[in-house]
Amino acid sequence: MLETRTTPDLKLDFVSGLDGRIPASDNLGATTVILRYVPDRLTLEPASFDAYLGTMGEMEWKSLEEIAVTFLNDFSNELIPRWAQVNVRSSSSALQHMGELSVTVEDRQPKWENADLLSRLPPV
Repeated sequence: MLETRTTPDLKLDFVSGLDGRIPASDNLGATTVILRYVPDRLTLEPASFDAYLGTMGEMEWKSLEEIAVTFLNDFSNELIPRWAQVNVRSSSSALQHMGELSVTVEDRQPKWENADLLSRLPPV
């Protein structure tokens, strides 16, 4: 489901980012998914990200952690990015005294490092 295209410059490190929403489920409120990644050979087609979020919205999720890990695994398997970060957040209406719930997961290729690039990213 995740469609790709060739990265415009294989020698250059750059950060791509996409975000979208998954409709509310019974135990989770409307959920926002933020994806940031440093491509290697492939970048993600934005329309396929939208379709993927639609499919994720049809599934029953137990937790934000499950959503974050599933997305990171799917994304990493299809694109094999140099670095990837997935942030998932939700404001659950089922919890009276809590604000936003948030989970962030990351992965990177072994031996890839570009601290200067990543240090410029705003926190999620």
